[in-house]
Amino acid sequence: MRIVSLLPSATEIICGIGLLDQLVGVTHECDYPADVTDLPKVTKTLIPTDASSREIDDLVRERLKTKAALYSLDIEVLERLQPDLIVTQALCDVCAVAEDEVRDAACSLPGSPRVINLEPTCLDDVMQCIRLVGEASGCEAEGAAYVDSLQQRIAAVARRSESIQSRPSVMMLEWIDPPFNAGHWSPELVAIAGGREAIGVAGQRSVTTPWQTIVDADPEVIVIACCGFSVARTLEDIPILRSYPGWDSLACVQADRVSIVDGSAYFSRPGPRLVDSLEILAHTLHPHVHPLPDGLPAATRVKSTL
Repeated sequence: MRIVSLLPSATEIICGIGLLDQLVGVTHECDYPADVTDLPKVTKTLIPTDASSREIDDLVRERLKTKAALYSLDIEVLERLQPDLIVTQALCDVCAVAEDEVRDAACSLPGSPRVINLEPTCLDDVMQCIRLVGEASGCEAEGAAYVDSLQQRIAAVARRSESIQSRPSVMMLEWIDPPFNAGHWSPELVAIAGGREAIGVAGQRSVTTPWQTIVDADPEVIVIACCGFSVARTLEDIPILRSYPGWDSLACVQADRVSIVDGSAYFSRPGPRLVDSLEILAHTLHPHVHPLPDGLPAATRVKSTL
């Protein structure tokens, strides 16, 4: 089978099941596992590489008004790859190629490849997506086995968290300029890791959050997981965060409990590495209860002041 992935999390699912040798095309953002970086790219982005966070937000809002995605298909590459299966998504209106564009393209391709759509909003949905990809690729048993291994790791974190008596209020911050709370699966990760989400609601979309709302919530911990940003890129926006009124008085700042995690590699991608994200978050909140597994990066602590 010849498979094309139109989002990084799908690429990670496909490879996790053991189908790397059947993956023939990926997006320009697919970077894990490293073996996929040399595969043909079937998407392009309209976001300038040097855009600021505010400029990216403005661009996204403008595109949402027209219901246009920020990514487009390279039809010529797609035609050359002749896929049997295309894996896409409809979860985010701007973070991948529009679903209608994908289906229209599939209908025009020789053989009319099957298109499956992933739309997870919680951890269980991610597991169902893995099973779906397994079934669609003829690897149902492999998909089920992969899900079982991931669920065992989730259960291990949950068991350790049962002993935690004091659960801090936590805000997962998905964007800094302007501030966004983290929704979907993030509040679920916080709960399993031994915290209480201060603002975000499990299963609901991330939304723009007035800074005063964050000040009023006064979280004991802030974990910054900017969507699509590495730790290094997120650090560039920390001066903006420090400039907000009331920053210095927040409980998390006073207690030196503000951390950055890699939103691009982990928390933003609804794929297998959400389990890695859970383990990173659990260690961040309760390092004496949750050891950091080998190979995973610890969260980066943010100094409260310049």
